[in-house]
Amino acid sequence: MNYDIVIVGAGLVGLATAYQAKLKNPDSKILILEKEKDVALHQSGHNSGVIHSGIYYKPGSLKATNCIEGYHSVINFAEKYGIKYDLCGKIIVASSQEELPLLDNIYKRGVENGLQDLKYLSREEFREIEPHCEGLKAIKVPQTGIIDYPGVAQKIKELFEELGGEVKFNNEVKNISNTNSEVVITTSQSEFRAKKLISCAGLYSDKITKMTNEKNDVIIIPFRGEYYKIKDEKKHLVKHLIYPVPDPNFPFLGVHFTRMIDGNIEAGPNAVLAFRKEGYKFFDFDFNETMQTLTWPGFRKIVAKYGKTGMGEVHRSLSKSAFTKALQKLMPEIQESDLVTGGAGVRAQACDRNGALIDDFDIVKNGNIIHVRNAPSPAATSCFAIGNKISELIQK
Repeated sequence: MNYDIVIVGAGLVGLATAYQAKLKNPDSKILILEKEKDVALHQSGHNSGVIHSGIYYKPGSLKATNCIEGYHSVINFAEKYGIKYDLCGKIIVASSQEELPLLDNIYKRGVENGLQDLKYLSREEFREIEPHCEGLKAIKVPQTGIIDYPGVAQKIKELFEELGGEVKFNNEVKNISNTNSEVVITTSQSEFRAKKLISCAGLYSDKITKMTNEKNDVIIIPFRGEYYKIKDEKKHLVKHLIYPVPDPNFPFLGVHFTRMIDGNIEAGPNAVLAFRKEGYKFFDFDFNETMQTLTWPGFRKIVAKYGKTGMGEVHRSLSKSAFTKALQKLMPEIQESDLVTGGAGVRAQACDRNGALIDDFDIVKNGNIIHVRNAPSPAATSCFAIGNKISELIQK
């Protein structure tokens, strides 16, 4: 089973990379290996379905450049193939005087990243858009939208296979050996040989990286994000998307209200350390994966830096009333009885030995192998842009 390129992972980044590589080189033999039974069963299918505008990200960063490019690509793809999406817009709301300078910084980043028609809104103005929202001042971001990402993933797979690409499910990668001439990938089902390997393994990107003897200077720490859904009779409280001003020292956006493409309204997520990389429930546990996190030198520094914040996230995970209180910062009317348990996702967050939570996308090339070591949000929005760059990089 010889291939030109083998790609590990059938999430949005892996699929988009394979598709772009096949478009560029139609005669190339390309294979995607996926340990699950279908595409997009983890981060790509468990996110909130938001098309991100790029307003938060440091100008010039990989997140900023790929998000802006990917934003247009994913919308064009949805238009072309009839995938449901809606550019409904969002507001980012400052709830205190202390948050106003942070709101200004977000606005400036949006302008530097090329976003047009951003607008400051007074309390009276943003309540015309979201009459049940409370705060001091907001930014209106018209570019933000919602989309069916699992539908995007399924369509990319279909197009990739129509071009002659192959996807093999239920093939968990167990070992990788590399010589100058080929990469040998051993899975739970078979053995595959390739001239080049691209790892888009998400939550297991560090494990795949280690198999190729790369320097182990980052690991993936899994953070579970839990959601509540707003019951049907209270959906009228949220018209678009409502976000708080995020803590600039914490790499998550805070609990917010999201209109979903299926018509539901989600509230969340929090950010809780998961004790299993695919631990979608509080008590999901894997001893080896937990020990990898707890014994990592950088993790102790994270605890020292974010311990108080982390305990607050755990409290919200265990207490519906605490979760509701956090939401009431943006919407005082919301009550605990308005919320029903929703889904959860696990974010793959790379952490280095010094305790830094890697903020940007991290893509490393070493000879005939490329590792996507860190691709959290907005990777779904950015998938076509990331895939385009990787498919070019692998040819060099």
